[in-house]
Amino acid sequence: MTTGSVEASSLSRLQACLQAARPPFLVLAPLCAMLGVIAALVAGIEVAPRDVALVVIGSLLAHAAVNLLNEHHDYGSGLDGATRPTPFSGGSGALPACPGAAPWVRLAGRACIGATVAIGAYFLHRQGPEMLWFGGAGLVLVVFYTGWIVRHPLICLLAPGLGFGPVMVLGSHWAVGGELNHLALAVTPMPLLLVSALLLVNQLPDIEADRRAGRRHLAIVLGPVKAARLAAVLNLSAYLALGSVLALGWLPATTWPVLLLLVPVAGLAIGLLRLRCGDFGSDRTRLLPVMTAQVAVVLASLLLLDLSLWWGA
Repeated sequence: MTTGSVEASSLSRLQACLQAARPPFLVLAPLCAMLGVIAALVAGIEVAPRDVALVVIGSLLAHAAVNLLNEHHDYGSGLDGATRPTPFSGGSGALPACPGAAPWVRLAGRACIGATVAIGAYFLHRQGPEMLWFGGAGLVLVVFYTGWIVRHPLICLLAPGLGFGPVMVLGSHWAVGGELNHLALAVTPMPLLLVSALLLVNQLPDIEADRRAGRRHLAIVLGPVKAARLAAVLNLSAYLALGSVLALGWLPATTWPVLLLLVPVAGLAIGLLRLRCGDFGSDRTRLLPVMTAQVAVVLASLLLLDLSLWWGA
């Protein structure tokens, strides 16, 4: 093999690792982590810029680790070959296109975990043993998600929401401030519920393939129509929770505009409630717009909550 072909092969493997990390979706992690950071600023806590940078980097690495390990597992189990990918589900296609990158993807996932643990160790030293609660919970969710959590329906439903909600929001808040306050607790339900809804919706196209691969998430247990209805309830519940904490005065008045997104959220819920069994098979013309709307609702909600909360700092 010539030097040029070796370099090309290495480059393709690196590109496969990057693709398997799903970069377009990694924006979710810093949006959630920044909720905790901004809540600390609103509370008047002095926050070091270096700590903010490490929190954001750690959140990105943790999210990338889940994606990489999930891609490696799904390729090895044959699940990638059994699914019809959508822009939001069914894998990135990196490993089927470059099978030789599989060990690299696994190594990259483990490296991301190692770097995340190192950042966690820094905050453990800086903010005390309480960081172990957040770091330990996050590590469990990352390591056990693909192999174990996806076989337990209720845990699988809640795991992503718990990871991006209580673990990431409250963990980042403690990491930069060394305490928890009502602001951080008040913003936690929104990512918890919205991210759980996002995962559930993204599982809808892959129910049959996931069942054959041995997974047992809630979309499999409930069936596609009932799972879609549950996703609608989760989306609306996120805004009910936000409206409740706003009415109680637990968040600054600047966060009220986030409730304007209730209009598209209601539209999304209606779209989910109108889905029928035929929409999940070979004809996905009605399902894909709903999946797109779900991603847009999650990202727009968290971004606007971040900005409006920061405006009140």
